[in-house]
Amino acid sequence: MRRAEVFLCLGCFLMVLLLYFNSSLKPAPEPPGERSSGQKSRRSPLQTLHDGDQVESAVQAVHQGRREVLEEACRSYTRKRRVLIPEDLKHVIVDDQHGLLYCYVPKVACTNWKRVLMVLTGVAGSLRDPLAIPANEAHIPGNLRALSEYSASQINQRLRSYLKFVFVREPFERLVSAYRNKFTRSYNTAFHKRYGTKIVQQHRPDPQPEALQRGNDVSFEEFVYYLVDPATQREEPFNEHWERVHSLCHPCLIHYDVVGKYETLEQDSRYVLQLAGVEDQVSFPTSSKNTRTTGDMAAQFFQNISPFYQKKLYNLYRMDFLLFNYSIPAYLNFR
Repeated sequence: MRRAEVFLCLGCFLMVLLLYFNSSLKPAPEPPGERSSGQKSRRSPLQTLHDGDQVESAVQAVHQGRREVLEEACRSYTRKRRVLIPEDLKHVIVDDQHGLLYCYVPKVACTNWKRVLMVLTGVAGSLRDPLAIPANEAHIPGNLRALSEYSASQINQRLRSYLKFVFVREPFERLVSAYRNKFTRSYNTAFHKRYGTKIVQQHRPDPQPEALQRGNDVSFEEFVYYLVDPATQREEPFNEHWERVHSLCHPCLIHYDVVGKYETLEQDSRYVLQLAGVEDQVSFPTSSKNTRTTGDMAAQFFQNISPFYQKKLYNLYRMDFLLFNYSIPAYLNFR
């Protein structure tokens, strides 16, 4: 009897999510929570996007173009579609107060976006400046709710009626940024122990005992060998800092309304805040870092990677290049 109940619940969950894919992408007339309040509904961010009267037309055209490229790439390069499961939604953060769904991608300004959402959702208390929130607090589990924590009907309702946005970055610049942050900083001992020791053991000939114990001197070449080794993903999923965006945020299953890019971070962030109607409440922090990973810096890291491994690495991240319209870097030599 209990087995029958489990299958019945699973069937209901799948049916609800299937409704999302067969439904119109137009916003629902009343976002969650507004009908019962008895008050006149304010315009949701998704309604603002479709009405198109709050943002200059040139910006709208850019984002419309990105959506079209993404949709075409999904049609061209993805196989049979599947149904979303809760595990797919663990990176999607929910702001119920403003009708926002944000899929965070590590190494693409996600710390600052989490800070902004902490301000908007009230988690930050009286703080209004996102930069006043310590970076480590932005990543504390439970501070912000993930879409995976909701029931099937609540998930479906939010996917249909909330503004869904994601920020992406040139795949190899993001990868080099992850390597620099996690393997070349002395304070990241947890990553050195967790991943560095394993990489040294598996991909360095005749490693020294100290390197096997500490894992704090992994080279970029060794990191690449680790990524392209089929045994790596058979053993466990990629860490989120180097996992592919399409595997974190599922852009061919979730129809994102805004695809922001790290290369136009300030402009795209302002666009999202304008759609949400909160640009006078919070500002996205401007970056003053001069240590950020650039294309020229990425090119230097790839100098010692052979064309054979360049090709294998590109194939690994190929879908992110295609879905988000990034060209093959000129510094690669595998053509």
